[in-house]
Amino acid sequence: MAEHADRADDAVEGDKALPIVDAHHHLWDLTANRHPWLSDEPPIPFRYGDYAAIRRNYLAADYKRDSANQNIVASVYVEAEVDPAQPLQETDWISRTGEAAGLCQAIVAQAWLDRDDAGELLAAQAAFPKVRGIRHKPKAAARPQDVEPGAPGSMGDPRWRAGYAQLAPNGLSFDLQAPWWHLAEAAALAEAFPETQIILNHTGLPADRSAEGLAGWRAAMTGLARCPNVAVKISGIGRPGLPWTVEANRGIVLDTIEAFGVERCLFASNFPVDGLVAGFDEIFDGFKTITRGFTPAERLKLFCDNALRLYRIERPATAPGAAPGRSGGGTAGAA
Repeated sequence: MAEHADRADDAVEGDKALPIVDAHHHLWDLTANRHPWLSDEPPIPFRYGDYAAIRRNYLAADYKRDSANQNIVASVYVEAEVDPAQPLQETDWISRTGEAAGLCQAIVAQAWLDRDDAGELLAAQAAFPKVRGIRHKPKAAARPQDVEPGAPGSMGDPRWRAGYAQLAPNGLSFDLQAPWWHLAEAAALAEAFPETQIILNHTGLPADRSAEGLAGWRAAMTGLARCPNVAVKISGIGRPGLPWTVEANRGIVLDTIEAFGVERCLFASNFPVDGLVAGFDEIFDGFKTITRGFTPAERLKLFCDNALRLYRIERPATAPGAAPGRSGGGTAGAA
């Protein structure tokens, strides 16, 4: 990425006006929908540690306050682990809430893929005009050495895959959240279902910044990047008890872009969850600083256009450039 360095001065000038599609955020009203991880006791073990600060309503006004200094032209709502008895209720709520607030131009809804009625649920979710994809976190091992191929609820589980097979017929992409030691399974999934666009959440979760951990993460990300129907959200790279800094995260961001290319990376806030480790401006200003060596066209893709294309969002009047295609994404067409 050294060839980008001489463009840094020009990029600084356009930082404030840079249009952003926040490719991953949440809203929740705990009086309207039940989110067990936010409402029930005791709290669950969480990758950012104590999350008491977000166990409260987080509404459109809160998001607009947090993001006020950034040029957010559109956003993607991602399901917030609502009670699995209420997935359609959550989608109905966010459809109305987002419309009223001018947010959530695309929705990634909940559907547990190993449900008996997964096909019916996927069809019902796809009927909402702004639903573009589905997220159901597959079962994951706590450590690389504990991975069990084909475990119930995992990406290799035939029952889970039977539900996954219904995504493409319903015109849905898949948001995948899994630690990097499951990305070989993700690559196998992508190869088995090339018509389904996968969008990896939170940069493959590179929490272990030891030399060994980073080497494993890089190898896993490079392997997954060979699948043309996989893109990645650069988000969720905070660490509990440590500040979110450019110095700490530059390598993660640039290595991800190196692996997947400018065409397949998207920036996202993961708010309010990442608010546990950084402010909204710290995150997006950090991404801007890290990418100042890229061309304006490359930055527009990373911050805006890739999300418009992958989530089939109509280009906002405030975002420059040509209108994106409407084809979707694949080769054919806690939060």
